[in-house]
Amino acid sequence: MTVNTERFETSETGWLSVIRRYIVYSAAGHLVWEAAHIPLYTIWIEESWGEIAFAIVHCTGGDLLIAMSTLLLALFLVGGHAWPSERAGGVLLLAVGLGVSYTIFSEWLNIVIRAAWAYRDLMPVVPVVDAGLTPLLQWIIVPTLAYWAATRVPLHRLIRSRREPW
Repeated sequence: MTVNTERFETSETGWLSVIRRYIVYSAAGHLVWEAAHIPLYTIWIEESWGEIAFAIVHCTGGDLLIAMSTLLLALFLVGGHAWPSERAGGVLLLAVGLGVSYTIFSEWLNIVIRAAWAYRDLMPVVPVVDAGLTPLLQWIIVPTLAYWAATRVPLHRLIRSRREPW
């Protein structure tokens, strides 16, 4: 009888470390973004500083849940066993697409249907989707930067190549 003495450790580039880094970078990015674009919502002029601070923290928490959900769904649908070394671009593209899609739905639901929040006149609105520009940009820029920083995959490898099936 032999005893297996091999130890399996997650390396700096292992998938679990990448997901952990993505969560941290995403949380930081969404917190900064929420604080920066809250003046474009009516809460900025209608509510107290305490309520504004609560909204920033609350929205950042929701953003983090969306970010984790979209990444895990993208990994489930198009990721591979060697991710992030392989299929990094496909996972990023799907995660961003899911995040933008959810944002369009959420903005419509919370502005039009529930009237839970409203844009100020300062908010640029994208006509075709009738959603604020800054929330849409948030779900393109923050996940992309967080993913790039977390995976440490060179930017040129995140762009689709002929060798990488997605």
